[in-house]
Amino acid sequence: MRLSGASFLPVLIFFFLAGCGGPQLAEIREQMIRLPSRVELQDVPLYTQEAQQCGPAALAMALSWSGIPTTPEALVPRVYTPALKGSLQTAIVGAARRSGRVAYPLSGTEALLREVAAGHPVIVLLNLGLSWYPKWHYAVVTGYDLAEGFIVLHSGKTEPEYLPFRVFENTWARSRRWGLLVLQPGDLPVTAEETSYLAAVLGLEKAHRWHEAVEGYQTALQQWPGSLPALMGLGNSLYALRELARAEKVFQDAARLHPTSGAAFNNLAQVLWEEGRQEAALAAARKAVALGGPLSATYRKTLKEIQSGNP
Repeated sequence: MRLSGASFLPVLIFFFLAGCGGPQLAEIREQMIRLPSRVELQDVPLYTQEAQQCGPAALAMALSWSGIPTTPEALVPRVYTPALKGSLQTAIVGAARRSGRVAYPLSGTEALLREVAAGHPVIVLLNLGLSWYPKWHYAVVTGYDLAEGFIVLHSGKTEPEYLPFRVFENTWARSRRWGLLVLQPGDLPVTAEETSYLAAVLGLEKAHRWHEAVEGYQTALQQWPGSLPALMGLGNSLYALRELARAEKVFQDAARLHPTSGAAFNNLAQVLWEEGRQEAALAAARKAVALGGPLSATYRKTLKEIQSGNP
């Protein structure tokens, strides 16, 4: 019997091959008036890169900054596709999550600058070529200067690169301003939105990084108390770790706070049954069936299996 997970909106990730090879500045200054005029992060390592290895290099810098020491060479087998001579965004996101980090996509100049001002480096995808002859390149934004009009990049060179803001905007816009945060599960993006953040933490579940998923969902609940998707994700992750008593408490909270959620009662029933509490499990399973909904078939299956004595 499988637990019913919460439903999430998909994370929009644009699929570009990254071989290596907007707003006007005045408007940005006006929007960002409450942010420091100049920021340059000093704790992000700078790795040079081999030909076509900007993807592994950018991810290595972000992972090392987040507390997982690694090198571009170590990441090549995980993110680089020789036949494509580059790294796909999905490969970078997946590798970050398999490393136990929240890979949180972001888009847009305002979000980028706010995250950097908060101390978070951002992986970005640039097109250094032309729209009809692209030259995709990953880099890591580590700072900016609004007064002088430049962005600071770790771009695979031996020194930080200070790129004029207009040039950065033009090259970044060609990837629809795709960016990625690579964060510890306890570190919430300052621009985090509930649905997008929970989708990113769900990626840890899919990677079977259960302990990190637990921490990520707990972080979400601090920001969005009582969130049903966060409670369901936390309970499911604890269940995967076989921490049944803690999972039961979380599903009890989910059922109490969201009494019309059949999924909360269904998952509670499963945990209670595995704890040997058949009567309580039957009551929860019957409640799930009574509530019905799109997962009614799953709820009926849970009830039938509890009634038959086959957990």
